[in-house]
Amino acid sequence: MYRDQLLRKAAEFENYRRRNEADLANFIRSANESLISALLPIVNDFVRSLAQGKESGAPESFTKGIELIYSKLMRVLEQQGLRSFESVGKPFDVQFHDALFMVPRSDVPPHTVVEEVEKGYTLHDKVLRHAKVIVSTAADAPPQAVQGGDEESLESD
Repeated sequence: MYRDQLLRKAAEFENYRRRNEADLANFIRSANESLISALLPIVNDFVRSLAQGKESGAPESFTKGIELIYSKLMRVLEQQGLRSFESVGKPFDVQFHDALFMVPRSDVPPHTVVEEVEKGYTLHDKVLRHAKVIVSTAADAPPQAVQGGDEESLESD
């Protein structure tokens, strides 16, 4: 009788310990999520600055400096588990994409991402930010804006 109670308590304690370890591991994994999410607009600013600097003919040394800072920032974020994902040329997926517009295209199948307006990112295999994309429709369909990135709009074609 006491032996059975002791074995049950030992098993309960082992389950409790495992649960706590799993909770702690999840907490540590996602602890930086809000900070990294807050840094993503800064990453976007770097990308826009680099594109603008190259277009406007900014001094090469300035552009090179911005590239170095951007690459250091991305390296640090990648070490923390941040990954960007490719969208262009892939089928529209509500798990990864927010559709901004639908444009008629005859060169790609309908519901294919044709342009990426803003990059999407995952953090430890969890989508941190959906990619903002432009999606193709049938060539005879008029262009349209998608309300709120709603996938039902895409499926009604």
